[in-house]
Amino acid sequence: MNVFEAIRARRSIQEYSSRPVEKENLDRVLEAGRPAPSAANRQPWHFIVVTDPSVREALRVSYEHDWFVNAPFIIAACADPDSAWVRRDGEEYWKVDVAMALQNMVLCAAEEGLGTCWIAAFNEEAARRVLKIPEKTRVVALTPLGYPEEMEGEVSDRKKLSETAHYEHW
Repeated sequence: MNVFEAIRARRSIQEYSSRPVEKENLDRVLEAGRPAPSAANRQPWHFIVVTDPSVREALRVSYEHDWFVNAPFIIAACADPDSAWVRRDGEEYWKVDVAMALQNMVLCAAEEGLGTCWIAAFNEEAARRVLKIPEKTRVVALTPLGYPEEMEGEVSDRKKLSETAHYEHW
């Protein structure tokens, strides 16, 4: 599968198989995040891989859905804002940096036949407590990871390219 095929194949999965994910597949997904670009090459990301069923269940306080806690893995994508680059006008890039690394991982997962679901609507403080995340570290997103029960179907509606791409001016 090439990158564009992985982009087109990726779906937000909410039903996961009990089939175990091979360590080499998980390692490839995690490795895909490591070479991602980051502002000033600061690489402010950390990824917590949750495998223990009791810890996954404890994460329910951060996102209350059975399909989330029942996936074989949950990955918490975190940022260390103190190590991230800050633009001259004060704009911080840690969220962007972590998002780029996680997107690499999500696309790699699709290539490996694994499902993910980018979750932003979670309770960050609850996730921080469960995962014992240091005080200054931020949780940017969570994703379950595992073999999907079903990977078929269409990607949800997307805007037309003519609505989002602009040339020379807005």
